[in-house]
Amino acid sequence: MASHNHSTANPRCSTGVEGLDVILQGGLPTNRLYLIKGDPGVGKTTLAMQFLLQGQKEGETSLYITLSETKDEIATVAASHGWDLSKLHLYELSTIEEKIRGDTESTFFHPSEIELNRTINALIDEVKRVNPSRVVFDSLSEMRMLADTPLRYRRQILQLKQFFAGRNCTVLLLDDRTSGMHDLQVESIAHGVIALVSTASGYGVSQRQLNVIKIRGSEFLEGSHDLVLRKGGMVVFPRLVAADEKGEFNREDFPSGVQELDLLLGGGLGRGTSTMLMGPPGTGKSTLTVRFVLSAAERGEKSLLFIFDETIGTLLDRAAKLGMDLRPHVKSGLIVIESVDPADISPGDLAHRIRQGVANDSARMIVIDSINGYLNAMPAERYLALQLHELLSYLNQQGVITIMVLAQQGLIGSMQSAVDLTYLADTVVLLRFYEARGEVKQAISVIKKRSGNHERTIREIRVGQEGISLGEPLRELQGVLTGVPTFVDDR
Repeated sequence: MASHNHSTANPRCSTGVEGLDVILQGGLPTNRLYLIKGDPGVGKTTLAMQFLLQGQKEGETSLYITLSETKDEIATVAASHGWDLSKLHLYELSTIEEKIRGDTESTFFHPSEIELNRTINALIDEVKRVNPSRVVFDSLSEMRMLADTPLRYRRQILQLKQFFAGRNCTVLLLDDRTSGMHDLQVESIAHGVIALVSTASGYGVSQRQLNVIKIRGSEFLEGSHDLVLRKGGMVVFPRLVAADEKGEFNREDFPSGVQELDLLLGGGLGRGTSTMLMGPPGTGKSTLTVRFVLSAAERGEKSLLFIFDETIGTLLDRAAKLGMDLRPHVKSGLIVIESVDPADISPGDLAHRIRQGVANDSARMIVIDSINGYLNAMPAERYLALQLHELLSYLNQQGVITIMVLAQQGLIGSMQSAVDLTYLADTVVLLRFYEARGEVKQAISVIKKRSGNHERTIREIRVGQEGISLGEPLRELQGVLTGVPTFVDDR
């Protein structure tokens, strides 16, 4: 058995789950007993296996005691992830039952107390024989059934805890909560509790989350963290805490390359600020984002686009037809476009990708097109503002320019937004259709800019084969933002 390092005040053992060690600030404190609880199918067995395989990787002995699944079922789970369990010690209930039957001359029927005691003793014997550093019990619901009464059940769990207290061994108890009871008995006994939750969305994949409820005498990142189960195991996305991540950067305006647009924006978009482009579909919001992304690429800066509403091919094709060919820059890696399916991604996953793009790939501009698509990826609308606030704070502190597109409902007249997020953005740009001399035209104006002055006018914006162009301020028209303006006499 590998000896644990006791030289540090509180040695940790890695869980082997990407992201979870970050939440636990280094891993689980060693030689303690932990409860992993969650509904069936949420990923407890996957987490437990990764924990044991990580031990194996570090030269430790690992033991998997399964009371609910057969070796074949466990082998199937392992095969689906491409794991090799040949060096893992597996001990299943049928082996224990044979041992119990071999120990007695009576029939198969025992009073539950005798059966439970013998089961526990058989488990203890196996632990003594293998002498592991990491043990997983899967699952407690079988022990609860054998125990019959809550008192006897608690006594047995305490007995297990006392047995392991004298051994250099980190233990995970899995509980699938099938008894329907909220079991505080084990929670109070365990050194730490991790809950896994799965929320069925109306459409698309279930949203899974992990929550560390307690780890005695140890700090951890509180709150709900999104997780996904992929081939190769579980990945957890630690909740973003913007306050932890501060960067130094030069506060300056970033020009679009369109002179009139930069005049309107008071020089361009501020570095370390977020911009919201609002308006009905077809007013040129996505085209504006393309203009800024191209401008960044021409200056040798990297941009990352997350597009929810159109395919990558359509976007590249449309941009090329408007005189803004992104393809060479996509090829060189200065522009990275990710097509996002809101039914298939969690907000934590998206925030993680954005963070990776900034921290590892030095992205200086992030585009989310559109926030409506991002909203659809959220488990609940009320979390959208909180999550976005944290994400924007992080990006602003890194000096990244963030551009968000928000499609509004309606075409002409009063506009409705699915959600009001204008207070989160540093700059708000409004696009509108309006009618003039029998033609439908587009107008653009800047409603606010926190990082400096901007032009207060409303200008016509035209999108054509030459790209984007802006006209002179529409001073002779009144009521452009309502969609049906009237001409005013300058005198």
